[in-house]
Amino acid sequence: MRFTLDATDGMARAGTLTLRGQAIPTPCFMPVATRGAVRGQTVDTLVRAGTRILLANTLHLHQRPGPDTLRALGGLHRLMGWDGGVLTDSGGYQVFSLGARITEEGATFLDPASGRSVSLTPETSLATQGAIGSDIAMVLDVCLPAHADHAAAEAALARTTRWARRCLAAKNPGQALFAIVQGATFPDLRARSASQLTDAPFDGFAIGGLAVGEEAAVREDLTALSASLLPVDGPRYLMGVGTPTDLLAAMNSGVDCFDCILPVAHAQHGVAYTDDGRLDLRRGVYARDERPLDPACSCPVCATASRAWLHHLVKCEEILGWQLLGTHNLHHVHALVARARRAIVDGRFSAFYHDQRARLSQRDPDHPVAPTPPKRRRPPPPTTVGDYELVVRGEGSAAVRQISTGETMHAVSDPLEEARALYVTPSRLAALLDRDGPPLVVWDVGLGAGTNAYAALLVPRVRPLHLYSFEADLDPLRLVTLHPARFPQARHRGTYAILRDGHYRDDHLEWRLIHGDLRQTLGDAPSPDVVFWDPFSYKADSDLWTPSMFTRLRGACVRTTVHTYTNATACRAAMLAAGFFVGRGPATGPKSETTIAFTHPEDAARGQLLGPDWLDRWRRSSARWPPEVDAAGDDARSTFEARLVARLGPAPR
Repeated sequence: MRFTLDATDGMARAGTLTLRGQAIPTPCFMPVATRGAVRGQTVDTLVRAGTRILLANTLHLHQRPGPDTLRALGGLHRLMGWDGGVLTDSGGYQVFSLGARITEEGATFLDPASGRSVSLTPETSLATQGAIGSDIAMVLDVCLPAHADHAAAEAALARTTRWARRCLAAKNPGQALFAIVQGATFPDLRARSASQLTDAPFDGFAIGGLAVGEEAAVREDLTALSASLLPVDGPRYLMGVGTPTDLLAAMNSGVDCFDCILPVAHAQHGVAYTDDGRLDLRRGVYARDERPLDPACSCPVCATASRAWLHHLVKCEEILGWQLLGTHNLHHVHALVARARRAIVDGRFSAFYHDQRARLSQRDPDHPVAPTPPKRRRPPPPTTVGDYELVVRGEGSAAVRQISTGETMHAVSDPLEEARALYVTPSRLAALLDRDGPPLVVWDVGLGAGTNAYAALLVPRVRPLHLYSFEADLDPLRLVTLHPARFPQARHRGTYAILRDGHYRDDHLEWRLIHGDLRQTLGDAPSPDVVFWDPFSYKADSDLWTPSMFTRLRGACVRTTVHTYTNATACRAAMLAAGFFVGRGPATGPKSETTIAFTHPEDAARGQLLGPDWLDRWRRSSARWPPEVDAAGDDARSTFEARLVARLGPAPR
């Protein structure tokens, strides 16, 4: 890889990136070929659109076709029949989005498709990128959501720097390696990250950790700051940002390369980019419009297809419709970037930037959406019901908090995403329901605001699902039904049926409420296959975390996995003493790991179960005794410890 800077205009830059002996003018846009293909596009349509370099994803290609197959076939270029450049993302964003458990060694998470445990380290990421044969590899980094606090962002930055140096040590010969500037939304951390990374001999630098929930103005400011701290003579790459207006802002900040899935993802929703803004081809105003998408566009779609035909294809959900729109959108983005480069070289980028940004921000300029007349205002719904209140967080997300204890349901992450990451994915619910068989029985212990139950209801079913939700207080569920715009579970008709009738039936689904104190109702449902154990913490619901309660739960199970958010030493010990095999679950929010309990150890993934080493740490813990055991005296503690030894074996000395 070689990079030369050809011209500058303000912060904007025009350069040349040379890969595989081919000169790629910059700024340049990289379409996303996650699994070795851009959605709906052939290699020929990509070349004709102006694509010179693609982005592929290391983690997905590691899963399939796998490093061995890629090596045997001579790498991704030969597999695709692609002669242009390839940059591979390291898998860091997937680690973030899948809620992985992150340690200094690397990241571990459950593959959503297979349910198998997957490990990714800086070294394995670089090895897979070597098998892919990409021209540019990325270091493995730690990405955080936009709302991460300073301490979490600082820790992630430090680990990203250490991992980057490990990647540098594992660098593949003949392959360029880019480091990634992190630091969330904190300028001081962004500056520290850039300083630490630019001291090392990387071939280029990326700006990561953006487009993860922050406002556009914040993203633009952080992009400009980060770019200003990077070497002038090396390529700068902004990760995951790619609407036309976003690209203009990135170029104005001094970025050379960018990638994004949006040009083809928007096409799947009927959106076309034009020189006068975005068109929504789903709208009926285009049903008889015989003009091309963009009269100024030279792409083959604009030469042959009318807006009316494309509207028809989109409304019929015909795949050809979004394929054609994707081809056009890619052509538009590449043409926009090429015009921007010419403006930089000619010294007129500032005027070009302001003119294009104003034009491209328009929506359906020929048919603007008429403003909706104001509706009569209704009084806002109450934000409290009983002992529970609504908590509104950034980006409009919301949660439910118990007033008396201060405990919030799904306090850190988006509730539905956390329910999937903590309960649905680790339990392999999708795989269990995607086959014929008797009804799968799931216990949802702690219905609360209904998020975990709703996440289970969204899983496609071949096999019947029998869901039993245990709850003593229905006020949290009543509260979310008053705010359907903030809680998707409130828009499911089963939620109202549960509140009204205590049961709901649908295709391959039976959902029942077990209402009352769990200590009296635990035996009111058939033996479970899967348990979501999600009551409030020991502080609020101490009776539900005792060895005696887990012993009763174990007695109700035959072949069962139990998933819970806690990783407390005393709670894990209580589960072990009750007769469960106990293992480590996925990370969620601030917790580095959660807990999964099994009735049969063979149901656990390799290395997942707690063993003698954990027993040794338990002995050293100051919080090892469940209060129920501690209060019963020395004999009870000795008996309890003997049970743990029987489950885990003697601890090493």
